[in-house]
Amino acid sequence: MQPLVDPRIIRPTETALALCLVSEMELLKLKTIARLHARGLPPDVGWEDLLQEALTRVITGSRRKPDGVDVVAFVAGIMRSLRSEHWRRARGGVDRRGSNRARAPSGDTREVALRDAAPDPERALSAAQEIKAIEGLFARDHVVLGIVTGLGKGLSAEEIRVSMGLSRTQYDSARRRMRRCLLREGLTCAR
Repeated sequence: MQPLVDPRIIRPTETALALCLVSEMELLKLKTIARLHARGLPPDVGWEDLLQEALTRVITGSRRKPDGVDVVAFVAGIMRSLRSEHWRRARGGVDRRGSNRARAPSGDTREVALRDAAPDPERALSAAQEIKAIEGLFARDHVVLGIVTGLGKGLSAEEIRVSMGLSRTQYDSARRRMRRCLLREGLTCAR
């Protein structure tokens, strides 16, 4: 007689692969990211736990991937929030890594959570790769590169035009060239 319960334990990673939610290469990337996120967490929380929990949330539908978002980036974001949850629980509810005491005019003090403005290593690497890709696309168009640099510095269109000595028509033409190239390469974001 056959047993009524399957004795095999199917892990979320195996389920995600079977359902084609992730490829083997994406799973390898996620394992590396999980190892990075698990650094410094309590010893009872390993990188496998972070990855399994993140994939479980995707499989069960408690976290749904938006259209146009890479699955690796999406699951990495889930692992990042899981890491933050672990830190909050370990520190008694308040994330003290980014907190500071503030004194009100009345003299009482209370703890205020401040967000670290520095990007995490994953975001910094991703941004550097995107900038390099954009610079590669427009390597021969110095006007467009100047506009991209000006936008990166937070300059307005008028400030960019004046600093580069461009007429309004030249500026608008360069922006159209930039937009067409980005559309052709599929590098636009949904509004």
